[in-house]
Amino acid sequence: MLPLRLLLLLLVPLATLARPIVRHIRSTNEFDRLLKKHAEVTGLPVIVDFYSDGCGPCRMIAPIFKKLAKEVEGRAVFVKVDTNAMYELSNRYSVRSLPTFKFFLNGKKVNEFSGAGEGQLRQFTNDVISRAQYENVLLSKDSLVKYYGEKDASKSVEDVEKVYKKCSDMVKEGNREKACVGGAARNLVKSLKKKYGEGPETEVRFQPEEPKEEKAESEGTAKGSSESGTKKKQASGGKKDTPNLHLATKEDLLAELEKRLDAEREAEIENEEDDDAEEEHAWNPGQFPERVTIIGGGPAGLSAAIYAARAGLKPVVVAPPMGGQLQGKGVDVENYPGLFNVTGPAVISLMRQQAIEFGTMFEAETVIGVDVTSRPLKVITNSSTIETHAIIVATGAESNWLNVKGEWEMRGGGVSSCATCDGHMYRGKHVIVVGGGDTAMEDALVLARTSESVTVIHRRDTFRASKVLAQRVMEHPSISIRWNAVLTEVLGKPMESADENQSEDVDLDAPVQQVVTGAMVKDVFTGEETKIDAEAVFVAIGHTPSTKFLEGVVEFNPDHPGYVLAKDGSTRTSVPGIFACGDVVDSVYRQAITSAGSGAAAALDAERWLSEEGLGNEEAEFEAELLAEMMADGASKTVDAEYNVYADAGGRMTGMKESVSTEL
Repeated sequence: MLPLRLLLLLLVPLATLARPIVRHIRSTNEFDRLLKKHAEVTGLPVIVDFYSDGCGPCRMIAPIFKKLAKEVEGRAVFVKVDTNAMYELSNRYSVRSLPTFKFFLNGKKVNEFSGAGEGQLRQFTNDVISRAQYENVLLSKDSLVKYYGEKDASKSVEDVEKVYKKCSDMVKEGNREKACVGGAARNLVKSLKKKYGEGPETEVRFQPEEPKEEKAESEGTAKGSSESGTKKKQASGGKKDTPNLHLATKEDLLAELEKRLDAEREAEIENEEDDDAEEEHAWNPGQFPERVTIIGGGPAGLSAAIYAARAGLKPVVVAPPMGGQLQGKGVDVENYPGLFNVTGPAVISLMRQQAIEFGTMFEAETVIGVDVTSRPLKVITNSSTIETHAIIVATGAESNWLNVKGEWEMRGGGVSSCATCDGHMYRGKHVIVVGGGDTAMEDALVLARTSESVTVIHRRDTFRASKVLAQRVMEHPSISIRWNAVLTEVLGKPMESADENQSEDVDLDAPVQQVVTGAMVKDVFTGEETKIDAEAVFVAIGHTPSTKFLEGVVEFNPDHPGYVLAKDGSTRTSVPGIFACGDVVDSVYRQAITSAGSGAAAALDAERWLSEEGLGNEEAEFEAELLAEMMADGASKTVDAEYNVYADAGGRMTGMKESVSTEL
């Protein structure tokens, strides 16, 4: 058996051969070239994630997108487009909310949705893969001629060629060979089978791509076998197939330069390693229950993780990466002691790094339930079950909505609850912010940086926000305020798709995406309604604790629905071993710093409870007991006084020299 270190060294070169599972697009030309390649060469569908680094939901879905790409590797191509860097692509495909996923097949967009829904992402991915496999068919002209010769001899070759041309003309994109392929070929075969009892023979259009190592080996062999022929050709005066740049026009030179840059980029991608590597410090199931599992990745959860990790509890944080409301703040965090000119995402990143340094493990999943019917407790996620002695709940809160006409229909089409995520999509346009608290003020200030104008709608005559933020909003030249008003309806129109004229098979049952054109606003005193023109509505009217998965498990605060009831001024809940902190228990302050403080308190309470229950580090205790047993077994083995070394040699010492016997 090979030593572990040697085995790892042997595996290192294999890891370096892996191409990126998720490709990051760096230019519009690269994206267009990629669509063309997979439409004409591989037939694979292309799944695109339009995202932004400042978007919390984008970060939440990122590891799921990567995981799904790995699961279906070889059957679909996954790429990411940074909307801040690739503004032209975002505009082309009318990306109005983040994250937005678009699904391409044969160079055309066939589906899309907005939001961080894992179930929808998996369903749409499986659908487009199934469709790609179904349409991976080629009906050759020879096969069709042969078929008609057997089934209908009255058809002339010219008539068959007309039928074939009609089929090939139906597939415009990704059909440079002008063949009868894809859905058009399937439909033709189906109709002929219905008419004549059986259809013509077809063949697979695209073959799976050859693995990179085998491809390089085969190319090397081909290169070696043709090397002598190439030399002969060069010796006989053969010319290289390269353009004469001395006679080229400016346009030709620019085209050649772009072609060479594209070739260099393709070569880089072929040789680069996976730049979207698996999440480090990821949790892996062990033989023993975890001591502490923390649900939530915001200030409360990460503070609890830091305190628990420093206490040697080796906590597991179960949450989408870089989570929490603080992640969505685009303005600087000014009220967190010791931090100045730092954004919310930067604060979360620092907390996460500190937790990692002390040994915290992470599970990038969403919790769907907690089982307290037996011990140890169980935390149930979408893909795993974690056994644990203690649980700290720090799931924070989720955005509230207006529940007015048009709001639900236009989510992803201009209605959003995250200005930091989607605000830059409306650069130079008119937008609306609904709300009067700190979140609404922060959203308005973020949007005012890029939007033409911002209208804040508030149902009272004064803001509930902090004085500093409210003053900044009221003094900003690009922000106007509608006092004593409520939004009653979001107005919209059907979105104009970039691909609406390219599809040969339009799904008439598919819902049409609506986009925002304005809103109706009513005065709370007079009841008069007026229309405000805008291209986006950002809702910032507070949050509701994310505690639905705890219904029927712990007691809730009767005075504040949705908030977990904490016992005796601590973080303990009605269930021993479950602790709660942050916005799930705080209905008054709801600040990042108070959440962090309660997270630290929850870790201290959990540590004290584990000690009281005698629940130590079972893995370390087991290893210590095993080592003690091994040492005891070794000490019990004494040397037998009557042991005869000559007898053990099997009598071979007889007749040997002393020097030889010594060597033996």
